[in-house]
Amino acid sequence: MGRGLTTAALLALACLSGIAPASAGAAAAAPSSARPAPCGARAHHRPDIRHVIVIVFENAAEQDVIGHAKYMTALARACGLATDYHGIRHPSLPNYLAMTSGGIHGVTTDCLPRACSTNARSIFEQLGRHHRRWQAFAESMPHRCALAATKLYAPRHNPVVYYRRIRRGCLRHNQRLGSPSSGPFHRALRGHLGRYVFVTPNMCNDAHDCPLSVADHWLSRWMPAIRHSRSYGKRHTAIVITFDEGSNNNHVATIVVSPYTRAGTRSSAHFTHYSLLHMCESVLGVGYLGRAAAAGGFGRAFRLAG
Repeated sequence: MGRGLTTAALLALACLSGIAPASAGAAAAAPSSARPAPCGARAHHRPDIRHVIVIVFENAAEQDVIGHAKYMTALARACGLATDYHGIRHPSLPNYLAMTSGGIHGVTTDCLPRACSTNARSIFEQLGRHHRRWQAFAESMPHRCALAATKLYAPRHNPVVYYRRIRRGCLRHNQRLGSPSSGPFHRALRGHLGRYVFVTPNMCNDAHDCPLSVADHWLSRWMPAIRHSRSYGKRHTAIVITFDEGSNNNHVATIVVSPYTRAGTRSSAHFTHYSLLHMCESVLGVGYLGRAAAAGGFGRAFRLAG
């Protein structure tokens, strides 16, 4: 699949995904305000991360992202990059379960929630038990906790709908994404951000059904809204951008953004989606689930933990 789009194609895809650019020029390139700013300029002995935002894109190997997706590459250079990070297996769904529950629970296909929901514990339940707010935002989801797929929404990319133990919490905390200037995620960033936030772009903007350049542009529009939020401004938020799976031995790009992560940080340690869960659980202080316990996180590598 090609990595470049004409202006006309970008405009058409933007309309399809419900995010209309301000002009043809805006569609062709990220706005100047979206250029990545440096992360932390110096080390801190006592980082104070209280919120973790996880954004997951689809089906691209690390070698196809870094050096090719312009905004993601610039963000990795301005912040942190895990250079040996791997998905768990193919296809998508087991990876989403792994990064939120520490296991795949016998799921090996992209089955719908009605066919393969699980009674496993998840980080969403962990946070609920500790009376801490969590949120899951899914772009183009037809209604809260939607179990059926549409052209732009795939339940398999919205893992919260697979966990039977949190069905009530799902109805409260799983919402549509909205846009960078309005909607549920925008409002959360302005003052009611959860301790753990899982963000699912739609099937075009996550690069599943559209070129990676579309996902790259989508991220360039959302990152300024996140980084200009009150929580990030107070140095309390970390953002992890990853891909569910990819070719080349499932080696995927994983970018870490935080006020404490020095610009240009690279970690060559071996990490997986279980490591991502370990980091989130460690930073948020909720204990470890399944294979996350033994995986080891990357909090120290990117200065998210002291």
